[in-house]
Amino acid sequence: MTVSTQELLLSRIRDVPDYPKPGVLFKDITPLLADPQAFTALTEALAELCVRHGATKIVGLEARGFILAAPVAVHAGIGFIPVRKAGKLPGATLSQAYELEYGTAEIEVHAEDLAAGDRVMVIDDVLATGGTAEASLELIRRAGAEVAGVAVLMELGFLAGRNRLEPALRGAPLEALITL
Repeated sequence: MTVSTQELLLSRIRDVPDYPKPGVLFKDITPLLADPQAFTALTEALAELCVRHGATKIVGLEARGFILAAPVAVHAGIGFIPVRKAGKLPGATLSQAYELEYGTAEIEVHAEDLAAGDRVMVIDDVLATGGTAEASLELIRRAGAEVAGVAVLMELGFLAGRNRLEPALRGAPLEALITL
């Protein structure tokens, strides 16, 4: 990705202070999504990473990861698989619980959507603490597929999600287009 592409993406991410609670500086990507030039640049950059790492499937993490992963999958000619919060998918699913700052959560994927031989790239908007991404890697492997890597628009470096995710990556790449 070029410096000018990175600058374009950064220029379209809006800071929203005190959202969703006081003291939090929320990074709002909706202006980026509303700008066709920026959204196209983002889609192309993520698609290039998927192709470079040999992905045959793309997993998008609920909810903003869906918005990014679906057009990337179409652009790269790769299948898209949603990873949802528990109870949102019909049929047989694999589920994975993970720790949150206060409590636990659970994500699911359709059991038949991933199989041996699949190389799966996980796409999300933000890598924060890494809990959801870590759980998705476990789901992918439990389904018999291989992890091609994780790609995110933004990494919030001060939350140390990369450190948490490193063991679960098992050598697969973690690509962040922007690190804050």
